[in-house]
Amino acid sequence: MSHTLHLVCPHCNAVNRIAASRLSDSPVCGQCKQALFVGQPITLNTGNFERQVGRNDLPLVVDFWAPWCGPCRIMAPTFAQAASELEPWMRFGKLDTESEPALAGRFNIRSIPTLAIFRNGREIARQSGALDLGTLKRWLQPHLYKI
Repeated sequence: MSHTLHLVCPHCNAVNRIAASRLSDSPVCGQCKQALFVGQPITLNTGNFERQVGRNDLPLVVDFWAPWCGPCRIMAPTFAQAASELEPWMRFGKLDTESEPALAGRFNIRSIPTLAIFRNGREIARQSGALDLGTLKRWLQPHLYKI
């Protein structure tokens, strides 16, 4: 029997149970019937942050950014590219620190962009500053979900 994972839908935030062996089979949400993996970062906010961080069994990489930040805008396509290449072995989300200052303060975000990896509801790694795709993927590699 395959190990079961909990995956939070990026559309409706419903928690889904998926066999780990079926991650790459394009699973859909049992509630809204939309794809559980969208190949792009999920927009995070106070309404979905706790569930996305705490209930996903996959590691979640959060890009803490702001619209006025030049390095954040430069890194956005790189982060999106990593999401398209590394899903379904990792989740990606973006949190606008300008719109969500309480969440940014809770995680002591002092500079942006800052990337944080969460697993089982806890932060396990952090990196500040813009990264190129190769460096980003090398940093993420040890944290990818492995069946």
